[in-house]
Amino acid sequence: MTSTFRSLLTACLMLWAIPALAQHATPEQAHALLDRAVATVQKDGPEKAFAEFDDPAAGFVAGELYVFVLDLQGVYHASGANPRLVGTNVYDVTDVEGKPLFREMIARAKSSGHGEVDYVWLDRSDNKVERKRSLVQRVGDYVVGVGYYLKLD
Repeated sequence: MTSTFRSLLTACLMLWAIPALAQHATPEQAHALLDRAVATVQKDGPEKAFAEFDDPAAGFVAGELYVFVLDLQGVYHASGANPRLVGTNVYDVTDVEGKPLFREMIARAKSSGHGEVDYVWLDRSDNKVERKRSLVQRVGDYVVGVGYYLKLD
């Protein structure tokens, strides 16, 4: 078994281990999904990768975790949570506290190539507003991201 295959298998098993609605995904699971998504864009190209991210059967949606992709102007190119968002410009969308989260994601990706953005968002599993963190990475002219809800201590 090659190390690449073993890494992909480990990432898949971690994602499948997320109990539905019982608890939130971990930062490690979110990082693993983001790493896999970035590798897929680099290997397969944007068009093929984005179609996979939007397909729930392709392995890029697991519980609350999903891959999303924006261009540098804030237009969705993929959204595992809601593929109908593709083509929508969300550059100026704010969270419930007024934070321009997508603008910040793009700025982080442009300035350092990757980063984390914290915000407040509706958790559709229980319809409660919760703290969330998105991990983002720039791949060419796109920002690839995965978000997870933060556990409250």
